[in-house]
Amino acid sequence: MSALDREEYIEQTYFFRTLRERMVDEQIPTQIVLARIHEEILSITRLPMAIQFVTTELLHSGNLSSGFAKLPHYFTPFQAFVIEKSEDEKNRFSIDIALLVLEREAQYRSGTPTPQGLFVYQFETLSRNRLGYELGLQCLQRDPYYDAAWRQYIEFVQRQIGSLEFADLIYVRSEMYVRDQRRGNANYEPPVPPLFAEKEGKIAKANHGRDPLFLFAALQRQLNYPEVPRIKSKDDLSVTLLELKAKIQILETRLKLVEGELRGNLDLSEFMAKPDLIKPVEDLE
Repeated sequence: MSALDREEYIEQTYFFRTLRERMVDEQIPTQIVLARIHEEILSITRLPMAIQFVTTELLHSGNLSSGFAKLPHYFTPFQAFVIEKSEDEKNRFSIDIALLVLEREAQYRSGTPTPQGLFVYQFETLSRNRLGYELGLQCLQRDPYYDAAWRQYIEFVQRQIGSLEFADLIYVRSEMYVRDQRRGNANYEPPVPPLFAEKEGKIAKANHGRDPLFLFAALQRQLNYPEVPRIKSKDDLSVTLLELKAKIQILETRLKLVEGELRGNLDLSEFMAKPDLIKPVEDLE
């Protein structure tokens, strides 16, 4: 597999966004969305054919990820992995977050991406959503965007992630680390070439011993790295508003009862069953 052209990623961005909006927001079945959306995609790209294949696989297997996995020459292993994890009932990782992750990744690739920005985005996706480092990093290694040096580095990260902080894994492969070493030894030469620039190294060094989420946020603020979407809170705003309205109605009713009792004209008739609504027992048998 080779990296896709820019127009492919532009159309992928539209595809993932539209699929998410129609599946999640409009509650349209996935099969219906896929059966129609390929007609909206730019025909000079390969995405319409890929969507048609994914649709067929969905009808046969019942899983959206099956079609992604069987098109490794078009969809990356990371894309298939993200969709597969969203279909696992054991995870909190929902399909709307998965599609938003892929939408932002495709949008980033359609611009002026860097391997540093893409790797950190994908790694944060694995970390923030607890998708599993071992399989996730193996998928990253098979991404054609990364050259041999990056694939070796990703393998190194996979071996060391439980022992070293992620900030240190960036710092030791940065130009900042080389600069710091040469302060004590002017002839120092790194055994492997730096993959991160001095700015990334400074930010990683400053975040040593801190929550990795602070490192991700700093890279996004300072270097415009793509932002990973977060899992939505279970306390949906619309549900909260409905609950507040119900509580307000209960309080209003109680207040009326208290006022009525104080005035001596308490009326409980609205809380009592009306005679015409009470049926004899024999009528209910």
